[in-house]
Amino acid sequence: MAKTSRRRQTKGAEAITDTTQIIGVEAGKLPPQAVDVEEAVLGAIMLEKDAIYEIIEIISKPECFYKETHAKIFEAILNLYGHEEPIDQLTVIAELRRMGKLEEVGGPFYITQLTMRVMSSAHAEYHARIVYQKYIQRELIRASTIIQERSFDESIDVEDLLNGAEQAIFDITQGSIGKDIQKIDFLLKEVISNIRETGERDSLSGVPSGFTEIDRITAGWQPADLIIIAARPSMGKTAFALSMARNMAVDHGHKVAFFSLEMPSHSLVKRMIVSETEINAETIRSGKLSGEDWEQLNTKIKRLSDASIFIDDTPQLSIFEFRAKCRRLVHQYGISIAMVDYLQMMTWTGDNTFNREQEVSNISRSLKAIAKELNIPIIALAQLNREVERRTGGMEKQRPKLSDLRDSGGIEQDADIVALIHRPEYYGYTEDPEDGVTSMRGVAEIIIAKHRNGQTADVRLTFRHQFAKFVDPENTGINIDAYQTVQSKMNDDFSEAGNTYSPFAADRTSNNFQAPF
Repeated sequence: MAKTSRRRQTKGAEAITDTTQIIGVEAGKLPPQAVDVEEAVLGAIMLEKDAIYEIIEIISKPECFYKETHAKIFEAILNLYGHEEPIDQLTVIAELRRMGKLEEVGGPFYITQLTMRVMSSAHAEYHARIVYQKYIQRELIRASTIIQERSFDESIDVEDLLNGAEQAIFDITQGSIGKDIQKIDFLLKEVISNIRETGERDSLSGVPSGFTEIDRITAGWQPADLIIIAARPSMGKTAFALSMARNMAVDHGHKVAFFSLEMPSHSLVKRMIVSETEINAETIRSGKLSGEDWEQLNTKIKRLSDASIFIDDTPQLSIFEFRAKCRRLVHQYGISIAMVDYLQMMTWTGDNTFNREQEVSNISRSLKAIAKELNIPIIALAQLNREVERRTGGMEKQRPKLSDLRDSGGIEQDADIVALIHRPEYYGYTEDPEDGVTSMRGVAEIIIAKHRNGQTADVRLTFRHQFAKFVDPENTGINIDAYQTVQSKMNDDFSEAGNTYSPFAADRTSNNFQAPF
């Protein structure tokens, strides 16, 4: 009896030393584990040929197994699966022998014993979820242990410490987020129901920008989309984003989160006051308001005050901080959209293992992942490189294109929509050089250069410089389609989107042409 007890103790100790990460032993606690369930999962895979398809969707890597022996067996199973070979006890034994690990896992006898532990694979998926749950618990303990050890190290900068901690938790969370596969009939019902509801309420399916033509093209900014608004400095990126935030919150009742990495929150609010009240910016800055100005301010800012706009001006915001704050805003306040000003000012981690292009690519990819996870659109402002200003040859040559995106081609790949802002007046074009008549004062071109789920187009808005705001063209009676060229391109055509035809270079000699302004 004593001998049996000793054997069991030895087996328990072996289970501890088998794990690749010994966690919590010094505190007298074993890490979360379910060795018997692991045996059932491996046995089910070798017993039923289809069990692997259910299990691999949940457990996709050997380290999910606590016992090292089981991790090596699952590694052999993955090798067989990758080569599309049958998986049973004989093929697993042969693969372990080829890998030189058969004796390490207990030989053919142990493999045979695993298949004898289960009668069928009926509960394989349930057992796999238990194994994966224990793995996530161990990973959280491991990450928290490392965070604790690093927190005692006085040589580590606190910002690097926070970034490292956020990344560790972020990596675990990203790995644990999954969605079940859904049959198309269920998805069809949901989509058709959404289409019907949208039609009945006679509104857009996404969050409206407040600009008529942009909303006509996009049907509003769609949930889970990453929208990039890019321009050169002083083109009005922030003004455009603030104009949209105001339209969304004030006119349409949406809750908007605005993350400003460049400007402090008080400066942003002052700009919004100027835009809303149309009181001269210098008057607002100096505080020298007349009685009439104060009356106008108090009257017009009430709607702005009632709007649900949440502003965060954390400098050097990391992608992990952004994700955590967005999750909290979605859960606590139900925000409809998040905006970032601007993408290239965000940080990735505290280490220097990435060059700038890789870092920006990681940030844009993560923004897209966050949009999908939270099911909200994310608008990120971005800088264009100097190539726009280096080009010569007239107004058309200085219009931006997708290849002008600064720091990374990854931004273009990750984005669902890329809109470029261009104001000819900024480059000295007060009249259209082609006809010498059409005024370009206050004209802002919003060039939708990429649209993953719809058409690309160029839209003209009016930029009211003195109030730093964008509005729809004042002459709303003009048939915009008369001067707007729309190109319907899907995903595989977007590589050519940088060379899209400009509607503003259209033949203006036609008698049917009407100048938009």
